Amino acid sequence: MAADSVVEIENMEESTVHVFKSSSELLEKLHQKWSSVEKLPYPAMYSSVYGGIILDPAMMVIPIDDHMVHRGHGVFDTAIILDGYLYELDGHLDRFLLSASRAKITSPFPKSTLSTILIQLTAASNCKKGTLRYWLSAGPGDFLLSPAGCPTSAFYAIVIAEEFSQCKEGVKVITSTIPMKVPLFATSKNVNYLPNVLTKLEAEEKGAFASIWVDDEGYVAEGPNVNVGFVTHENELIVPFFDKILSGCTVKRLLELAPKLVENGRLKSVKTANITVEEAKRAAEMMYIGSTLPVLPIIEWDGKAIGDGKVGDLTMALSDLVWEDMVAGPETHRLKVPYV
Repeated sequence: MAADSVVEIENMEESTVHVFKSSSELLEKLHQKWSSVEKLPYPAMYSSVYGGIILDPAMMVIPIDDHMVHRGHGVFDTAIILDGYLYELDGHLDRFLLSASRAKITSPFPKSTLSTILIQLTAASNCKKGTLRYWLSAGPGDFLLSPAGCPTSAFYAIVIAEEFSQCKEGVKVITSTIPMKVPLFATSKNVNYLPNVLTKLEAEEKGAFASIWVDDEGYVAEGPNVNVGFVTHENELIVPFFDKILSGCTVKRLLELAPKLVENGRLKSVKTANITVEEAKRAAEMMYIGSTLPVLPIIEWDGKAIGDGKVGDLTMALSDLVWEDMVAGPETHRLKVPYV
C-alpha cells in the first residue's frame, strides 16, 4: 500500500464529514450564517414548492433535484423596485412567459396570479429599492434529462435589496472572444448564463467593465446582460435588431421615449438596424442599456475612444428620459406596491 494512502486512512477520523441527524440541528447551522448580518440582502422569497412567502433567509432554498439546478431547464426575469414602485412589471412578465414557452415550461399559474404573487412578495419584503427576480423551472422530481418525472413546474421569486443610481461615468469595453449564443437561446432569458459569465470575466481580466458580442456576420449584437446603442455623428440613435439577441424591456422603453429628442431637434431619428463593428466604432456616442443602469455611457472600445472619449450629451439626455420615467413616469409603466 502506498505511503500516502496510509496517511489518508490515518487522517480519516479527523476529516469525517458531519452528518446532520435532525432538521432542527441543520436549521440552527443555517441560522448561524445569517445571525451576524445587520441588513438582510434578501428580505423575502416566494416558492411554489412551499406554497408561500419566506422571510427567514435560512429557508430561502430550492430542491437539489429541481431541473433548473442540474439541467439548466429554467427561465427568469427581473423587475426594478424604485421608490416603492415596480417598473415595467407587465412587460417583463410578458417576456418571462414567452421565454417559458420557448423552453417548453408551462407556468403553474396564469399571468395575473404571477403578478399578484410578485406584488405581495414585494410588499412583504418592505423593500423600497432593489430588484425583484423570478424564475420558472421545469420543477423538482429527479435527476434525469427529461422533465417527464417532474410532477409540476415551479415558480420562485426573491427580492434583492440593492442600491443603484443613474450612471453618469463612462466605461471601457472590449470585443468578446467568447462565442455568443445561437438565436434560439439568445432571444430567451434562460438560466444558461455560462457564456455571459465568461464574457464578463474576460473583460474584467483585461481591465474593462464588460464586453460586446459581435455576430458571425460582423454586426454588433449585445453586451453580456445588457443591450447596446449608438448615436451617430448625424445624431441618429441606432439599436441593433432583436432577431438574434434579447429584446430588453428597458431598451424597448427607451425606443418609445427617445422620439421626444427628435421632436425637440436634438436627435435626427431613432431606429433599430444592423450596424457593423466598423460603423459602431466610428459612432459619436455609445451606451449600454439595462434595467439598473438604465443607460451607461461607453467611452472606449478595444482601446480606442468612442467619439471624443467623453460622456456624450445625447447619451445623458437619453439616460435622463428613462430615469425620469422610472421615477415619475405614467402608472401604466409604474405599479405602486401596497406596503402594509
